[in-house]
This record gives sequence, C-alpha cells and structure tokens, in this order.
Amino acid sequence: MAASTSTLLLLTAFLLCGSCSTAFNITDILNPYPEFSTFNNYLTLTGDAEEINRRQTITVFAVNNAAMSSIMGQPLDVIKNVLGVHVVLDYYDLQKFQTLSNGTALLVTMFQASGLANGQMGFVNATVFPWGIVLGSAVPGAGLNSNLVQSVFAEPYNISVLQVSSLIVPPGIAGTAPPLPPPPPMPAPIPAAAPPKSAPPPKKTPPAAPTPSAPKPAHAPKRAPSTAPTPAATPSAPSPHPKESPTAAPTAPEPTPSNPASPPFPSAFPPISPSSESPVEPPAAAGTPSSGLRVAVGEGLAIAAAAMGAAFLVAF
Repeated sequence: MAASTSTLLLLTAFLLCGSCSTAFNITDILNPYPEFSTFNNYLTLTGDAEEINRRQTITVFAVNNAAMSSIMGQPLDVIKNVLGVHVVLDYYDLQKFQTLSNGTALLVTMFQASGLANGQMGFVNATVFPWGIVLGSAVPGAGLNSNLVQSVFAEPYNISVLQVSSLIVPPGIAGTAPPLPPPPPMPAPIPAAAPPKSAPPPKKTPPAAPTPSAPKPAHAPKRAPSTAPTPAATPSAPSPHPKESPTAAPTAPEPTPSNPASPPFPSAFPPISPSSESPVEPPAAAGTPSSGLRVAVGEGLAIAAAAMGAAFLVAF
C-alpha cells in the first residue's frame, strides 16, 4: 500500500515537471531583443501571443523592426493574419531543416488553423539550397522571398524562434480578414434647409411704342381783361342838373311862290347857349342814379322840345 502511494506521488511530480518544461511565454522570450520589439508588440496587440503561449510545440519566424515597416498602416486584422503565417505548428530548428527529405517541406501555420485561409495561404514552403534555406508562401506563383538568417531561441521540441529576412505575405491575404460587425444604424440626418432661391432677374420689357401725341388744342381766344370794378365813391351832396347842350334851331323852309315866306316866329323856348364843355360830373353816390343816365334823359328832353318847336312853326 505504501509502495503504491509513493509510486503515485512520483508519477504526479513527473507530470508536473513535464508541464512546467513545456510552459513558455513568447513575449518574455523576445523582450531581451530590441531589434524584434515591433514584431513582439504586434504579437501582443493582435492576440497572436496568447495563441502561441497555449501551444506545446511551436516555431516562430521573427522579423526585425526594419522588415516590419512593410506592413505598417494595414488594418490590425490583416497584420494578425500575416503574423499567423509566421507561426508554424511544429518544432523546427536549423538542424532539422538541414535534414529535410528532398530538401523541401510544406509547413502548416497558425493562420491555416484559424479557418480564414483560402487555398494554400496557410502554408509556407521551405526549400534548402546550397547557399541557405529559403522560405515563401505556398500560394502558386508567390515565390520564395525570405531567407532564414539565424536561430534566436530554442527549447528543443517545444519552441524555436528563428529570424527571417523579410515578411512572408501570401497574395490576397488582405481580403481574408473576418468581416466586421455591421455598425449600428445611424439616425436619419435631418435634411438641411434649402437655401432660399434667389429671385430670377426681371425680364427686360420691350420698350413701349411711342404714343401719338394728341393734337394741340387751338388757342382759345384770349379773354378781354375784365374792367376793374369802379371803387365806390363816398356819398356826396347831389349835384345840380347839368346844363343842356344847345340844340340847333330848326331852319325855316325856304319861301316858294306858292308859299310866301312868313315872318320869323319867335321860338317858344329861348335858345340855349352852347357851352364849351360839359361839366365833369362827380361819380354818383351809392343808391342814386348815375350821371350818364341823367345826361341821357336831359338830352332826350331837349331833342323832344326842339321837335315840338319845329312842328309848331310848320303848323303856322
């Protein structure tokens, strides 16, 4: 019973030691080498370092910082796939490459195990030449473009880190990145208010036809200037009747044989001596007959008296 117990303890300790011997950390292995700092950093960023550390048998093809510049600026998913091509799921060191049968081998990479590789993208072609070992993508026509430089770190049959001269990039690997989840739907943008349309320039109206001018009206006869009203005179004392202008005495008819001349008959009215000029009559006062009317009446009376005198003479 005691022997079996001790045997079980020894077996457990052996298994524990074996598991301890297979445990490694790729980040810790590359940290002492600053020339691989960019490569080591991107192994951590892409998550490839964790995947490498879970493996028990692995080979890593590391490139220096200068060689990593050819992939800088690519999406992180593309860089992850390219670095996955540099991790072989088997143990290879310099001695094992020198003993390859037929001097060539097709190596399976971690990118092939991801399920994202198309065709031969997940495989690396290793060929031994007299001058060295050359690596390249197994995609037909890709060619061998990377040389094996040196061994960086080796823990036999668990992990081997080898330096290569340049990155191994399979043609078309940039299109093998996993599709990104669709972005959440964006809210519909609020349409911007349309700028106010500028009013079209006013159309030029054709010039209006000249309107025939209306005939000028005949000059109306100038109206005679109205006589300015005679200013009303201040009332004055009634003037005496004007002297009647002398009227020529009727000439007696010439004597004929049948009608002998009769002796002159004295006029019933004494003759009126003519005056050189009629007196100027002052303006008539308001409310009294005008002087012109009185003169007219006086003259009419004188003419009537002379006619009566002449008739009287004829009668006799």
